[in-house]
Amino acid sequence: MLSLMSPREGGPLARLRRGHEELVLELLRRHGPLSRAELGRRSELSRTTLYDIVTALLDNGAVVTSTPAPAERRRGRPVETLTLHPGAGQVIGLDFARRAVHVAAVNVAHELIGSATEPHDADLPWDDRVDLAERLIDSLAGGTLRLGALSGVGVGVVGPVGDMEAGDDSENAAGADAREGAGRPGNAGPAPADGAEGSRTDLALLLRKRFGVPVLVDNNARLAALAEATWDAAAGDQDVVYLRLSHGVGGGLVVGGALHRGAGGLSGEIGHITVEPDGRRCSCGKRGCLETVASVGAVLDTYGRADDLPALLADPAAAGVLDAVGRHVGTVLAAVCNAIGPGVVVLGGELAEAGAALLGPVEQALTAHLMPLSRHRVDLRRATLGETGGALGAIALVLHRSPLLTDYPATDPLKDTQRPPHRPPRQPWP
Repeated sequence: MLSLMSPREGGPLARLRRGHEELVLELLRRHGPLSRAELGRRSELSRTTLYDIVTALLDNGAVVTSTPAPAERRRGRPVETLTLHPGAGQVIGLDFARRAVHVAAVNVAHELIGSATEPHDADLPWDDRVDLAERLIDSLAGGTLRLGALSGVGVGVVGPVGDMEAGDDSENAAGADAREGAGRPGNAGPAPADGAEGSRTDLALLLRKRFGVPVLVDNNARLAALAEATWDAAAGDQDVVYLRLSHGVGGGLVVGGALHRGAGGLSGEIGHITVEPDGRRCSCGKRGCLETVASVGAVLDTYGRADDLPALLADPAAAGVLDAVGRHVGTVLAAVCNAIGPGVVVLGGELAEAGAALLGPVEQALTAHLMPLSRHRVDLRRATLGETGGALGAIALVLHRSPLLTDYPATDPLKDTQRPPHRPPRQPWP
């Protein structure tokens, strides 16, 4: 959080003024650039009080003004906006996917500094993944990212994420070690992709030690859902189902305009809905989950050319494989939609790059299995933020700028208590 440039000590009036200053700074941090009129509506401060507070913040450099570029201006006097000083703080988002690390950074003025991605082997040790993330961060903006200006780091990981507390060695950690592929050689614990709660806590502690700022951790597919529902494919929609078809299959739910986390952080595990009761064993321990037929690895196994996703996406002969996958995905999504009642379904992940060859069968199965009353109410869309969606969602988690995070837990892994959630007003994104 940006600290005030000139805090005043004293009695009730001084404390009230500090409260007004903090309110204005927090609104700009949450929502990015705002006009004075928008700031007045959101803060509910009188025009005189707001003018006084904004003038002081402009004078001490905490807030700066900007006007639209000439190409963006409409007729009439250009509307001046207020924003936090770009140099006052930065936020980094990291997505530790199964086979890649994605990073993105913005400043507190909500300007994108840069993003970067690098693939890696699935068995890359834990410490090496963090080192890779640091190298990618160093490369952002041509190496000009000022780590000393960081105000927070958001992190996406694979698998369920419960309450992140220091030293939390939950049952998930013990169970994950027994799963196929867990506890890889050279790791202090299971790799992030294996869903071990204790390991993710270690990751959060390690990142906080390296960067010296708060670190918030959540499921990366759920964060991708947050990003799509905040900025892109589903921006402004109140009820959204997001499904990511990648090396794992996961998702996120927006219910009533708020991102849904679920008890113990278990919401959005759409990939573990059973589609073939006698099918292959899944990493979760069950058989025949959607992930066993619709993950990248499973689809490539069926295709017969392992580790060659570009060939599959470019091969017209793969239409039969994608059709079968699409029918499974559409049937599962219809069941979720019948239970949740969303207006929008967003499909993302590497397999979504297949386009109509996959989305066509998904839409056919979705329509066939939806209740007739719902068929014209559900809009299937393709995700637009690509592979950096999880990292951008991690940034939104730190900024707490989105109405989608109303009542959403925010836990610092170095504390044993949960911070009270921010309660921004519920308003659609522009």
